[in-house]
Amino acid sequence: MPSLLIIDDNPAVATALEVLFSLHDISTLHAQTPEAGLAVLQSESVDLVIQDMNFTEDTTSGDEGVALFAQIRARHPDLPVILLTAWTHLSSAVELVKAGAADYVAKPWDDRKLLATVNNLLELAEARSELDRRRNRERARQEQLTQKYDLRGVVFDDPASERVIALACQVARSDLPVLITGPNGSGKEKIAEIVQANSSVRNGAFVTLNCGALPSELIEAELFGADAGAYTGANKAREGKFEAADGGTLFLDEIGNLPLAGQMKLLRVLETGRFERLGSNRERHVTVRVISATNADLPALIRDGSFREDLYYRLNAIELALPPLAERPGDILPLAESFRPADKPIGDSARSALLRHPWPGNVRELRNVVQRAGLLATGDRIEAADLNLPKAAMVKQASVAEPDRAGIEAALARASGVIAQAAADLGLSRQALYRRMDRFGIPRE
Repeated sequence: MPSLLIIDDNPAVATALEVLFSLHDISTLHAQTPEAGLAVLQSESVDLVIQDMNFTEDTTSGDEGVALFAQIRARHPDLPVILLTAWTHLSSAVELVKAGAADYVAKPWDDRKLLATVNNLLELAEARSELDRRRNRERARQEQLTQKYDLRGVVFDDPASERVIALACQVARSDLPVLITGPNGSGKEKIAEIVQANSSVRNGAFVTLNCGALPSELIEAELFGADAGAYTGANKAREGKFEAADGGTLFLDEIGNLPLAGQMKLLRVLETGRFERLGSNRERHVTVRVISATNADLPALIRDGSFREDLYYRLNAIELALPPLAERPGDILPLAESFRPADKPIGDSARSALLRHPWPGNVRELRNVVQRAGLLATGDRIEAADLNLPKAAMVKQASVAEPDRAGIEAALARASGVIAQAAADLGLSRQALYRRMDRFGIPRE
């Protein structure tokens, strides 16, 4: 049952409020002085405070209420406070609302409106508490991951990233090939490093090859090596990536760009550990853990005939799907903090702009934006103007003004059904959310 503290020197006011709230399953505590109210807050668990603005007889300035609110806010910064005010000191109450008070209610109050205000605030407080509990559980899991595994200094704070990293650590000890999927710039190589660092071959070499950065005629030579004279310009024998990675890990980025001939040879190496250099008939044997990554739709490439289905299933023994940065917003600010110069903190306007931007270039784009802003910012902080983000990002929130059914259902799911939290997530009032739920036929329960 939620608990509410009434701080008012008038016993009749306290009694009337206690009766009102008891009829709606809200327990109440009462203190007649500011000092007694602060003592109750120190010793009892309270979800909301209703405080008067005057406590001394014949005093109408509201100064006592201002002082009490300041002490409550200093000691309990997240506790919602409703001010009971007379019209004579309404301006003081308005100023306190600007300073963080939840609301003010004029005497004599309307029971229905006061009850609605209290219920809204209690619901929001419960939603915040649940979010805090969930966040604490997430932080505990993240701490456990950090202590148990070598995460290669990866910066993350979003549950979506945590799930991928935890799975990467879980499968690292296996010798099976791993396929990491995700858009360009999302951090796939960092996930590959985590797999390698926690694998049975973590002390071996970690060799990388970007299959999309080389002409198709050179990729095979890079992978398998070449004897002298194997192709034009091959004046001496060269070792390939598989040989260099023997006893360790080979990371093949943009695997979807590997030509069909190279795919066939790669499949053979995965199945037998054997291959020949280009221009050589001598078979070589290696033991290599293969991790591949792609931003391509490999099943679509299979349908087009440009990627072997048998190789796909061989590479995809374990898939780690890394979401784009826009789908793991909890990572944005921690990553930005890791990219900024030590002497250039990120200001509030920049933090808001960073969270609104859709990040089509993912982590790579974020790094470039923050590093450039840190270099060019002329003030003591990085502000929104220094980021030089497209103006469309600044008004992105306008798109949430009219959510569709799917958007509302997703917000309700994220908020575990708490209407107030879902409404805040969507940028709506509770009443506006209820109207849209009714329109789409979404049950209120």
